Amino acid sequence: MRSLIRLSFLAATLLFSSTSLGEIVLIVHPDNPVKELSRDQIIKIYMGRNLTFPTGKPALPLDMSPSSHSRQQFYNLLVNKSVAEINAYWARLLFTGRATPPRPVADAETLLETVRENPAAIGYIDVNSIDDSVKVVAHVKGNS
Repeated sequence: MRSLIRLSFLAATLLFSSTSLGEIVLIVHPDNPVKELSRDQIIKIYMGRNLTFPTGKPALPLDMSPSSHSRQQFYNLLVNKSVAEINAYWARLLFTGRATPPRPVADAETLLETVRENPAAIGYIDVNSIDDSVKVVAHVKGNS
């Protein structure tokens, strides 16, 4: 009986995780001259190593809320780290004064609104949440 319950739980977990994983894309203001960002460029912007786009213009990275599934998926795919590991990374950098973390936003609509209104903004979002008011510059995929 216990193994049947475990098996049912495992099957439900696998079904949920496979259907809940959307495609994460990086978006910018439509007037931003950047056409595409490499994985390395995204990592540098989101990990505080680079404060500008490849064009030299300032970059304002936006982060979804810590409990957001998109945030968990983004950092897992980008740098193979959990949200807790990312928070610890930023706590160390903040303590030393070496960098500032991406600006948090409450939800996908706020992220879209901020990107629409700010040419320096860059954000990640589920592909199903975007519209033609923003420009996609990268698709976030795992290391493989």
